[in-house]
Amino acid sequence: MPIIVPALVIILLPGILYAQDITVPGVTIGINGATGPNDMVGAIQILIMIAVLALAPSIVIMVTSFTRIVVVFGFLRQALGTQQMPPIQVLTALALFLTFFVMTPTINKINNEAINPYRNGYITFNQALKKAEVPIREFMFRQTREKDLALFMSITVKKKPRNKDNVPTRALIPAFMISELKTAFEMGFILFVPFLIIDMVVASILLSMGMMMLPPVMISLPFKIMLFVLVDGWNLLVGSLIRSFG
Repeated sequence: MPIIVPALVIILLPGILYAQDITVPGVTIGINGATGPNDMVGAIQILIMIAVLALAPSIVIMVTSFTRIVVVFGFLRQALGTQQMPPIQVLTALALFLTFFVMTPTINKINNEAINPYRNGYITFNQALKKAEVPIREFMFRQTREKDLALFMSITVKKKPRNKDNVPTRALIPAFMISELKTAFEMGFILFVPFLIIDMVVASILLSMGMMMLPPVMISLPFKIMLFVLVDGWNLLVGSLIRSFG
């Protein structure tokens, strides 16, 4: 089962809840010795389910735009040099909302092609998973560089795939992630340049005045914040991030 399936299960969960009556299960807690292979298989399945639930948020993040957005926000905070401002919780929350905004067309497509047909009883759960996987793969293909995909394809399979359908998801996901990291680092470099210039100018002025004991960062910080506010930095940055997924 491909790694993307747990993420699809989470996406399809509302449809599952609406598609059938919900009964409250009884829970029995106890530890008994395994009496046969079936008991061992059941225990292993429970462990796998717990592991999937624990890793589900990370799996969902791996196949969305969250990686690029949160890394660029991290570069911004480092470039400004504001230490703990904005707080990491605020940046993460903003990254999550922007991720939902960027992924809305993909989510709508999954809802129309997988969740609604399954809810209405037109397709089975396995068919819904396969249909839901297609829009997510299309999104990842649009953001993945051919060079990164070729790297993992050369390791995974020996034959060159004829089309996108022959590309395994286990190769697409890591290729998508390193492509996202490369794009985020490129945007982070562009963010650093104007703030680095301000630091260099302030440091040169302080050295020329003989104020070597005064930290240049302390003086340049208000100028960097002022520059970011004057150019409406949040609007420019968020707009550039959203348009980069076009």
